[in-house]
Amino acid sequence: MLGQAGGKKLKNNRILREQVCIEKMILLYCKGVHQTDDGLCVECRRLFGYARQRLERCIFSQDKPVCAKCPVHCYQKTMRQNIVLVMRYAGPRMLYKHPILALRHLIDSIRSRKRYVAG
Repeated sequence: MLGQAGGKKLKNNRILREQVCIEKMILLYCKGVHQTDDGLCVECRRLFGYARQRLERCIFSQDKPVCAKCPVHCYQKTMRQNIVLVMRYAGPRMLYKHPILALRHLIDSIRSRKRYVAG
């Protein structure tokens, strides 16, 4: 998993930070909803692999907006529905479990809004 990435590398690499953030969100969701004790269930592992692949292939690269603000929706419909469920469940919980990641995501969201509304 990605959660072991170094802090400096994470700070400078937008895609890696998004991957770590989505990994943490899926872990929270899987543990809370699917009642897993260790790691991810098969369904959540598949979703994380898909999300990671989409992030690696993102056409915006380091200038990537947060997914909710992105003008290009690259997820298949069923996967998008699944990730929305994960984000709705895990988003508020990220503030308590991973406050730094949650704050960075909020900052990225504000930056994306300015970039893609103005441009």
